[in-house]
Amino acid sequence: MSGIGWYFEAVQKGMCVDDGRELHMNIEIRRLREEDIADLARVEGEAFSMPWSERDFRELLPRPYCFYLTALADGRVVGGCGYTCSCGTAYIDNVVVEAGYRRQGIGQALMAELIAGGQKEGIEAFTLEVRVSNAPAIHLYKKFGFVSEGIRPGFYEKPAEDADIMWLRLKGQEETRADGG
Repeated sequence: MSGIGWYFEAVQKGMCVDDGRELHMNIEIRRLREEDIADLARVEGEAFSMPWSERDFRELLPRPYCFYLTALADGRVVGGCGYTCSCGTAYIDNVVVEAGYRRQGIGQALMAELIAGGQKEGIEAFTLEVRVSNAPAIHLYKKFGFVSEGIRPGFYEKPAEDADIMWLRLKGQEETRADGG
């Protein structure tokens, strides 16, 4: 099976995949729920120097233009991601996986579900910023077809660092752009 189809099949069977290796773990990707927020904020706090708070995540739940997912491993929240939508473009605000669960395909599963969910909602393009030093994240985004379209100097604090601005433009929009529209 080519592309990420093999990956979806493995996730549906409850396996987690790391570079072709099967790791048996029950993985569930679902919409963010109120009961997930404290654990997701904990994961966020462990991963980032300027993490989102429980309040930040809680405020997203009722907003129809926000789409957030949670990853659970054996019933435990270990990651999440989401976007805010404006005019057909999804700004990916957040992608996080707990340190002990990285390189097990959870980030890839989150991104796959996020993009699929966005496509169902009519999203035409996805964009995000990522620290220029975050090679694993950049590699993951490139797997999904994201390309670098610029650098945002001094975007990050603690520590100060530039951001790579990446975009994924879906086929319909790429064709329109190629035609000059």
